[in-house]
Amino acid sequence: MSVKKPRFKRILLKLSGEALMGNKPYGVDPSVLKSVAEEVQLVHDLGVEIGIVIGGGNIFRGLHASDYGMGRVAADHMGMLATVMNAIALGEVLSQRGAEARIMSAIEMNKVAEPYIRQKAVTHLRRGRIVLFGAGTGNPYFSTDTAAALRAMEINAEVLLKATKVDGVYSADPEKVSSPQFFPQLTYQEFLKKNLQVLDMTAVALAMGQNLPIVVFNLRKKGNIRRVTLGQKVGTIISGRS
Repeated sequence: MSVKKPRFKRILLKLSGEALMGNKPYGVDPSVLKSVAEEVQLVHDLGVEIGIVIGGGNIFRGLHASDYGMGRVAADHMGMLATVMNAIALGEVLSQRGAEARIMSAIEMNKVAEPYIRQKAVTHLRRGRIVLFGAGTGNPYFSTDTAAALRAMEINAEVLLKATKVDGVYSADPEKVSSPQFFPQLTYQEFLKKNLQVLDMTAVALAMGQNLPIVVFNLRKKGNIRRVTLGQKVGTIISGRS
């Protein structure tokens, strides 16, 4: 049986913290974690180099700082720590499956993660290791979407894969609005002009500057990471071409 050749050699996968919750109200669902690790490993087994940025919204969201009576900077620092916790969890499951994973943090915490150094990250990827990037950009006021776009460009990823809870980009949240318009393809300018909310605007603007294509797809549909990597039509493509 012939094995399909992946379309991309190096990818950056962005996972939201909420995606790891499954149907739980908080934290990490072990079954979801194992499922994500399995899919990532299947793609890695195709020879694809994989970097992963994980959000922390399943544990703490800096945007909700006012709800806790704290400043945005402190809250964002807590959110960054939450992303490292998620990276450790996924990295451990990948390691248990036999994959070689490295966790790198934008905030130095040498006891639990390597400090993020671009060249070291690229070296890990070239040696067949899956690299999980934690702590966002290391700066407050920047989302993990923006961190994902930044890391994708720094490691020369060919595409940014944004895994969500919906099938792609819609004109409105399909979980809140009935029959919103689905967009199978958008240019960066169209996305920004329509003020669509599934992806951070700063991340899209960064991607536009370097012509980095973005694919937004549904993580809950098993096999979608592999389908996107093989170049199949899944989700929404955001790029410089209509």
